[in-house]
Amino acid sequence: MSKDNVVQIRKPERFIDDPLTDILRSGARKLLAEALETEIEVFLSEYQELRDDLGRRRIVRNGYLPERKIQTGIGPVSVKAPRVRDREDEGIEGVKFTSALLPPYLRKTRSIEELIPWLYLKGVSTGDFSDALGALVGKDAQGLSSSTVSRLKTVWEDEYERWQKRDLTNKRYVYIWADGIYCNVRMEDRQCLLVIIGAMKDGKKELIALESGMRESELSWTEILEDLKLRGLKTAPELAIGDGALGFWKALAKVYNNTRWQRCWVHKTANVLNKLPKSLHTKAKEKLHDIWMAPKKDEAEKQFDAFIRTYEAKYPKAVECLEKDRDALLTFYDFPAEHWKHIRTTNPIESAFSTVRLRTAKVRSCFSSKTVVTMGFKLCQSAQKRWQRLQCSEKLGKVIEGIKFVNGEEEMRNAA
Repeated sequence: MSKDNVVQIRKPERFIDDPLTDILRSGARKLLAEALETEIEVFLSEYQELRDDLGRRRIVRNGYLPERKIQTGIGPVSVKAPRVRDREDEGIEGVKFTSALLPPYLRKTRSIEELIPWLYLKGVSTGDFSDALGALVGKDAQGLSSSTVSRLKTVWEDEYERWQKRDLTNKRYVYIWADGIYCNVRMEDRQCLLVIIGAMKDGKKELIALESGMRESELSWTEILEDLKLRGLKTAPELAIGDGALGFWKALAKVYNNTRWQRCWVHKTANVLNKLPKSLHTKAKEKLHDIWMAPKKDEAEKQFDAFIRTYEAKYPKAVECLEKDRDALLTFYDFPAEHWKHIRTTNPIESAFSTVRLRTAKVRSCFSSKTVVTMGFKLCQSAQKRWQRLQCSEKLGKVIEGIKFVNGEEEMRNAA
């Protein structure tokens, strides 16, 4: 059964405006008119002392501009913007009024501007746009056709290219997460999105790099890391979190050889279970969980050894898969305990790109490599506003200073 939860929008016979929407739209029209009146009154009060040669107020009301419709989330709202007149003689620069609420060329509210890319990125094909937008904002909506999306994609590509060249000199990332994201779309063999997300000193996460490349390729990862360094990111992160892709770790050792490694426990658990019979998965998963959820490293080591003793005789490949990354799997114990839930896995990347997978799975034959990268970039920009900040961000400063942590707690130094 498909897990795709994108619902197909079927073309309806017609859209019917309900009374509640009409009331809301009428109320919105009145509120907007009142807000514009308040705005212009405040503007006029600022210039009430100005007088012309005849002693009259220089800045006065001068009717309204022609009526126009603004597309909103509850349909089109008609509005007339007020205007003013400056009685000053010609030849002298006059005072002009421009509404901050209703700029001259505004035709759609910001929510509608955001709705268009959201619909496209969430899985609505360009051919269904007229129906989808008609159902959402009213049958008389204008300027919201599929051609709008085509123009937006060009804008997104330009934004992405500028973002790739941004200066990183003033950036300092304490932790970075790296992963290769495969999408269900016809691209070149084994090509995927190479993603790096970083946590800054204040605990905020942000997208650092997003490129199309080969997940297992040391060359692809090296090119990305070297580019970051050339653009100013010269200070190595304190910790890198990733899965078992050897290409990334080899590249990291070349470019930022002082950065410590933390292997993702979610990926490692999946890899180990793949080498065990399904009948053992539940019990084995519990034992693996006991390792990385242990409160202290020595207890984790004991649980590690217990897992090996349990499965090494009959399932040596599963044990080897776990044992080979033992040190890198337990690195997190040397960092603040408040950050463990963030740095034990690459979930920050997986969750951010779940929508990209969903979108490309719906129209898997309609994308170029460039389109997929651009889409991922725009989705990440949107999701980045809601990314969870690291707890106790003040401890990131201590990590940068080189203060040692043991079992997640700051090591207390004895006074001399």
